[in-house]
Amino acid sequence: MSDQFSDLKLERKECEKCGAIWINGQHIWGGTGNTGSETDLAGLVCNKLGDHRCINPMKGQDGGQTWEYRAGYIDGKIDERKRMLGELDKFADE
Repeated sequence: MSDQFSDLKLERKECEKCGAIWINGQHIWGGTGNTGSETDLAGLVCNKLGDHRCINPMKGQDGGQTWEYRAGYIDGKIDERKRMLGELDKFADE
């Protein structure tokens, strides 16, 4: 047995304002547990709802995803599905 100790550490920070979590300096999305982008978090939450308690280092930075971006993405997917269904209707009418 070795008398040496591991360098393993666990540091957890949580934003007092929104509850966003960082584990060992990496932002983690609370809903999925996936690693996240601090820039996306800023665009989606911090830049609109953050205040002096916000701990996101990217707060105030432009870029990343926004709700407008996500809405556009969803609208594009809906339009794509409508076009596909329209094409299927053409085949059904033949």
